[in-house]
Amino acid sequence: MKGRGATINTDNPFSKQLYAAEHIEGLDEEFISDEKTEYLLEFPKKVVNKVLSTDIPIEYSLNPYQGCEHGCIYCYARNTHQYWGFSAGLDFERKILVKPDAPKLLEAALNKKSWEVKPISLSGNTDCYQPAEKKFKITRGILEVLNRYRHPVGFITKNQLILRDLDLLKELAADNLVNVFVSITSLNEDLRRKLEPRTASAIRRLNVLETLSKNNVPCGVMLAPIIPGINSHEIPEILKAAANAGATNAGYQIVRLNGAIAEIFTNWIHEHYPDSADKVLNQISGMHDGNLNDSRFGKRMKGEGKMAESIKQLFTASKKKYMPLKNSFEYNLTAFKRPGQMEIRF
Repeated sequence: MKGRGATINTDNPFSKQLYAAEHIEGLDEEFISDEKTEYLLEFPKKVVNKVLSTDIPIEYSLNPYQGCEHGCIYCYARNTHQYWGFSAGLDFERKILVKPDAPKLLEAALNKKSWEVKPISLSGNTDCYQPAEKKFKITRGILEVLNRYRHPVGFITKNQLILRDLDLLKELAADNLVNVFVSITSLNEDLRRKLEPRTASAIRRLNVLETLSKNNVPCGVMLAPIIPGINSHEIPEILKAAANAGATNAGYQIVRLNGAIAEIFTNWIHEHYPDSADKVLNQISGMHDGNLNDSRFGKRMKGEGKMAESIKQLFTASKKKYMPLKNSFEYNLTAFKRPGQMEIRF
């Protein structure tokens, strides 16, 4: 489908019934080819979640949206859509769960006496600046709350929409309360359109880095995921371009295809890169103990084996070359103040 990453809707292991089009008739055409994005309102009791993974160096996550119209074929968050009764395939890109009460729920959490001030990561699951944000402005509302409370926050995004909120980011940056990572997987536009069809182009993402840097908002680049035979050779060029745009830090992750993502990605790569599909899939499994899936803490993000080591060395050498200065950013955890709270000076 035009503008979509996945080409299939995988079965949901939690569903007792499945849709199937075994004998397609005229009445089925709309159901099969429907390309419209549907927004579904969700009203959870809380939106801030404690992160327990030892592989992810964050304390809290907050996701204003579930599902993501960006359509990144490799996205690990696709599997979470199955818990809502949807498919990890096309449903993940077309049925977006929206949490309009997120700012109010965040403020309630910050007002609890037991609240411990630690950075909250937005987009830990899906991009908080995906296309839905332009309509609903929930991320903007969350930022307004965090700014009032002077609370630290981190971002990772692929969308230039973040620049809409530059005024709030600058206010937070003045007290070392924000750190932004822009995800760049390729400088090749043809690959980008296939791999993550509804994201901003690499040029626009580099512009985000440049704009943030010029406005003294700490920013870095995330190369995720690195896929051998697809974008692994671009590591030096991406780091060089990001550094020239003002990024002062960088990170990377190896692709892993857990759950339904293995089927979705396998289908995708055989369709778009049939000649190299088997080789790429073998290289991916070679980094994960012979499997496309990998849930092992300490191994799943970076992989192992010769290919993983080669990628690590290339990333390390390139980062040292283009970002020689050690990143010195540290979140300020002392600025937190509830609105109306008296400040005592000595």
